[in-house]
Amino acid sequence: MTLLLDTHAFLFAISAPERLSPAVRSALEDPSVIRWVSTVSLWEIAVKIQIGKLPLPSEPSFYQEHLRRMHASVLAVEARHTFELMRLPLLHRDPFDRLLIAQARTDGLLFVTRDSALSQYPVSILW
Repeated sequence: MTLLLDTHAFLFAISAPERLSPAVRSALEDPSVIRWVSTVSLWEIAVKIQIGKLPLPSEPSFYQEHLRRMHASVLAVEARHTFELMRLPLLHRDPFDRLLIAQARTDGLLFVTRDSALSQYPVSILW
């Protein structure tokens, strides 16, 4: 199983794991599961910290350490992801979520999100 964590799923995993669903907690505890966190999520976190919407550390080392502890790799945004984004209908207006969906679809990843609005897209979701 290969997961792409939505931004909130990554934040819950590193700061409030009790907010994750039992299925997600179980998947994240399984050492055979491959975990990805997108640069999109790291960008979203940085933006929200800078505008005061997210009271978390702004030090990159904080997130680097948590990625290491989670055994998560960072998924870069590539042209193929943006080409898939162009194909997606505008069902959801959040640009971060739409690009994450495009990445999950392009790379065949199971998207970890509690956002039920994203189930409108043809992507496999775990929550």
